[in-house]
Amino acid sequence: MLSFSRIDHSLFSKNWGLFMLWGIALIMLGVIAISADMLSTIVSVLFLGGILAATGMIIIFDTVTFWRNHNSGFLLHFLMGVIYLTAGFILLKNPIAGSISLTLLLGIVYLSLGVFRTVYSFSLRSPRWGWALLNGIISFILGILILASWPASSLYIIGLFVGIDLVFTGWMYFTAGLAARSLGK
Repeated sequence: MLSFSRIDHSLFSKNWGLFMLWGIALIMLGVIAISADMLSTIVSVLFLGGILAATGMIIIFDTVTFWRNHNSGFLLHFLMGVIYLTAGFILLKNPIAGSISLTLLLGIVYLSLGVFRTVYSFSLRSPRWGWALLNGIISFILGILILASWPASSLYIIGLFVGIDLVFTGWMYFTAGLAARSLGK
């Protein structure tokens, strides 16, 4: 059985301004992502492709410099690097096609996040925990909507839904900051 501890209210109330600042920043990023949903989708796919390609190059470099003298690990490390590098180049070469695959993955992730965020909100019961619950429910609904409209809306759905998630996550942080401020009084 899972055991969750209650939040330390004194530590929580000391950092109320930081919670509110993070909330405002996330809301602003979310609004930008929503207003430029197609661009947000392409940028997200290109960013992920760049990270995967860089990871592949690092793993291959590590394999050639360190693992070449270790017969048991060389081939597996080298293949891992090639897989990362190949996936990265595929996304960099064709981000639109990559968005189709990533949209499917994103739908599964949001569905899972919705479940975990909902369970988290019930188990922690932080001040104004209803916003955390709403965040979990919205994440779950986003996952369902993504999977229901896939693949037709793959070009804009990543940017749009990531933006929506950022806005609601930001709102959750902002309201947590408000609650923390009232605890400190």
